[in-house]
Amino acid sequence: MTRRAVVTGASSGIGEATARALRETGWDVVAVARRADRLAALEQEIGAAAYAADLTKESDIDALAGWLAESGPVDAVLHIAGGARGTDRVETGDAEDWRWMFEANVLAAQRLTAALLPQLRVAASQSGYADLVFVTSTAAQVAYPGGSGYNAAKAGEAMLAHALRLELNGEPIRVIEIAPGMVHTEEFALNRLHGDEYAASKVYDGVENPLSAGDVADVIAYAVNAPGHVNLDLVTVRPVAQAAAHMLSRGPLRVRD
Repeated sequence: MTRRAVVTGASSGIGEATARALRETGWDVVAVARRADRLAALEQEIGAAAYAADLTKESDIDALAGWLAESGPVDAVLHIAGGARGTDRVETGDAEDWRWMFEANVLAAQRLTAALLPQLRVAASQSGYADLVFVTSTAAQVAYPGGSGYNAAKAGEAMLAHALRLELNGEPIRVIEIAPGMVHTEEFALNRLHGDEYAASKVYDGVENPLSAGDVADVIAYAVNAPGHVNLDLVTVRPVAQAAAHMLSRGPLRVRD
């Protein structure tokens, strides 16, 4: 039986790579993002069903839930949309940036989960299990200067997943959290730094082989393709050059003499 996944943030980065990885492993994919033009191109290329929506708007979530209920089963929901804005300290933080991060990373995930849980339960009753995947960040685990807004938002999303797993105990619904460290994508740092291309490029300067979106997508695909009784509660994935959130090697990796 072919399973169907809803992948948010599918117009770029980890979301797009995940849509591709799932299609390659036999899934039907509903690719969700704001940018309809990018989704249309992805639909044409890989055969995913495109659905344009802004998940910070409750009306868009309601419309998506209604369309999904009419168009087929929902076996998995992958919360990949989100992101960071700004690198301000707490004392100088931009409240609008913080508000957007909380809306995009936490409230959107909560609203979409609540809207689609009934459909996930139907799928689980028919196929034996269903999946909820949350792509958080190592920023949810360790704070760092200039990261407080993103730290708070991703920690909030992680706690949502942790609580949900407890609340769903006894139901055949897996709650999976994937927490990437440094991932080099075309937009994450650029969006965080308000379009400053030079500053965004410096984030990755000298780092040997930061993770790619495809690396993270491979882990996500492994998690949802694992046998239904296997739950990867939390996978933290970093490049070898990043030993911890605060410890990043810049320059070639080499064996010490």
